[in-house]
Amino acid sequence: MRIATAAYPMEPLTRWGDYAAKIGAWVADAAGQGADLLVFPEYGAMELAMLAGADAAGDLEAAARAVSARMADADALHAELAARHGVHILSASGPVFDPAQGAFAVNRAGFFAPGGGRGHQDKQIMTPFERDEWGIAPGGALRLFDTALGRIGVLICYDAEFPLLGRALVEAGAEIILVPSCTEALAGYWRVRVGAMARALEGQCVTVMASTVGDAAWCPAVDENTGTGGVFGPPDTGFPPTGVLAAGNLNRPGWCMAEVDAAAVARVRAEGGVRGCAHWAEQSGRDTQVTHCPLQ
Repeated sequence: MRIATAAYPMEPLTRWGDYAAKIGAWVADAAGQGADLLVFPEYGAMELAMLAGADAAGDLEAAARAVSARMADADALHAELAARHGVHILSASGPVFDPAQGAFAVNRAGFFAPGGGRGHQDKQIMTPFERDEWGIAPGGALRLFDTALGRIGVLICYDAEFPLLGRALVEAGAEIILVPSCTEALAGYWRVRVGAMARALEGQCVTVMASTVGDAAWCPAVDENTGTGGVFGPPDTGFPPTGVLAAGNLNRPGWCMAEVDAAAVARVRAEGGVRGCAHWAEQSGRDTQVTHCPLQ
């Protein structure tokens, strides 16, 4: 399969037609380059806040509510584009006020198949900014999507820094883990990238990172953005020695593309130089027995 992952520039779009045209152009571009799976970043949907006006976009609570109010429209747009172009799309995440999840917004990304199937994944663990300043709450449980491209899971940004979440997806059968991200500083980008690469190593799977890029002073939730797209695998049999299948140029908007052999994950798990996926359980017991040895 061919995977396209975005370095997506945030823009103050004030009309629905402008937003729909932008997303439509991005999807058409990737599909035109032969992509089968398109990955947009975390909080890219904050562009929808400006549709409610600059005052709403400039206030954290009002921006979250403005985006949540337009997410059903955004989902319908992505579903239509997935069908029209024959691609799978992970849409940019955004705040959603879901009554099933309580009074607070969750950070939710939609997933759309060309045949009309759809689902979503909520972020599991909130950053200090999300929990202390913005009031975004953990959402529903991890999900594994069975698709024509394979079994795909999603770890939204900070979630990729927690190995047990990645392991849960791998044990459920994940072959590809999508990592949409939104990071303010270079250090944040590298934290998520290192997490994504570590999950690929541990799970002997493919991870796909997307990023927001550029300044967005009109919305304090996403005012500064640093990153790029990347596709990673284990540095082992059938994959590059660096583990990097593709990486974009930092902060340069556009798609990053990688060819992924659907059989490569099964092959490396069975025949790799190391077998971390199979040997994971050997940690059990050893991870609870630490002997203190004073050296004097």
